[in-house]
Amino acid sequence: MKRKLSRKLNIVLALMGIIIFLVTVGIGGYRYYLSIVDLYETQAYQTAAMAETFFTDEQIIGWADTAFKMTKGEAGEEDAVKITEDPEYNEILDHLKDLRDSVNANDIFVFTVDVDMLNSYTVESHDNGTWKPMIYIADSYIEPEYDFLYGDTGKIAYDYIDFMDKSIKTGERPQESIISDGGFGYNISAMHPVVKNGKTVAMVGVEIPMVTLKNDLFMFLRNVMIGTLLAIVIAILLAGMYFMRTIISPIKMVSSEAESFIENETQISEKLKDVKSKDEIQTLSEALLKMEMGINEYIDNLTKVTAEKERIGAELNIATQIQADMLPCIFPPFPDKKELDIFASMTPAKEVGGDFYDFFLLDDDHLALVIADVSGKGVPAALFMVISKTLIKDQAASCRSPKTILETVNNQLNESNAQSMFVTVWLGIMEISTGKMVAANAGHEYPILKGSDGNFEIIKDKHGMVLGAMEGLSYKEYELEVPENGCLFVYTDGVPEATDADNNMFGMERLVDALNREPNADSTTLLKNVKASVDEFVGGAPQFDDLTMLAIRRIKIK
Repeated sequence: MKRKLSRKLNIVLALMGIIIFLVTVGIGGYRYYLSIVDLYETQAYQTAAMAETFFTDEQIIGWADTAFKMTKGEAGEEDAVKITEDPEYNEILDHLKDLRDSVNANDIFVFTVDVDMLNSYTVESHDNGTWKPMIYIADSYIEPEYDFLYGDTGKIAYDYIDFMDKSIKTGERPQESIISDGGFGYNISAMHPVVKNGKTVAMVGVEIPMVTLKNDLFMFLRNVMIGTLLAIVIAILLAGMYFMRTIISPIKMVSSEAESFIENETQISEKLKDVKSKDEIQTLSEALLKMEMGINEYIDNLTKVTAEKERIGAELNIATQIQADMLPCIFPPFPDKKELDIFASMTPAKEVGGDFYDFFLLDDDHLALVIADVSGKGVPAALFMVISKTLIKDQAASCRSPKTILETVNNQLNESNAQSMFVTVWLGIMEISTGKMVAANAGHEYPILKGSDGNFEIIKDKHGMVLGAMEGLSYKEYELEVPENGCLFVYTDGVPEATDADNNMFGMERLVDALNREPNADSTTLLKNVKASVDEFVGGAPQFDDLTMLAIRRIKIK
């Protein structure tokens, strides 16, 4: 089933809307997430930097050094107690807790790092709990029971090891965001190095929960999705209405008018002239209108041509019949001449042809035989054929010399031959009682003769120039004899030059073989055998030239 263009357009617009929706929500959500993370990270590091100001240089260096010595056994519990009971230490803890509460942090803690242990990190030591490079100086976790006490040690998370090592060595804060999502919730952390005398002596850590980030992100995405969805729906509706009015409706109108042109018998559509969109649709409408006008004009011309063709066809049919009637077509032609068996046929390649044959009595004992082939085909050749046939017959009535007849007719044809047409002619005058014949050849095919008891053989007579080529030509006569029970076969070049689908010619050898298939047959059978052989050889290939044949047998009367 054909899909409507409007449905296709709606599908495309819907797909575009979905893509825009997903891209907008995705990019907007991701950018919002990064911006919130950046704000939390900035707040965490600012808090860590502020916590560092609660300590003096001497305090942070001394307390860090003592905590480190405790892990090495170089300081004892009494040293830790002395520090933790120091009013200044406890005052700093209170400040850390107040700061923690003011920024809604989970924890603000201060620690130093055993660098040697950090450098000896292995997965096995981390997993079995023996690897604890963090040494706590102060901790203010929001839940006191999870507080680390002064001198306690702890592990560093897998994800923090590399940038912790870089921060200690360079004294610069990590560039990466430190985000964790585990047993203590979804948090962002700051690891701020405390650098004294060019050396990182401690780290101030701040952990801020980002639960609100998830809530805010969800709210943001929901608002973005609703806003984007509304905007896209409105845009699709407006675009659909616009395209429907400017594209779909005009195209539907053009399509409808094209169907109407067919249904209303090629009535020109006036609506196509009203399309003024100044775009491809107007071009399409103008092209369709031009095509409709062209079709109507073509139909008018075709009607006239068809009528003219039918008229010409009818006239050609009449001309074909007239041409056929001009040739001897009643067989046997001389019923009282029992000693003669004559048969001829002409199959034109077109409605009318340029070949012709003729035979007529000059007196009771002399018979003229003519076969000719006019150059070209169709009506011009047929007209030239009529002229040639008439002139030859007229001259033969007053002259018994084939040579003289051909010379006279040649001069007559050249008197008004502006089209430079010509005709090949074989002309023979036979004495019926004896079978002796005087013949002349004006560029025609060789005759083929059968003796009394033999087979057909080619008579290679001397050819003269074709009639109509130039004035003043002379021709030579020669004699031959058609004995009793013998036969003379003459033809035009359409027989040996008949071609098959591979452009191979029938040829003289096949022609003689066809005649010798039944050499003693009557003239009608001889011509049928030749025609059957030609048709079998040619097959389905078209006939390119006229096929004309004439045979005369002398029958011995007992």
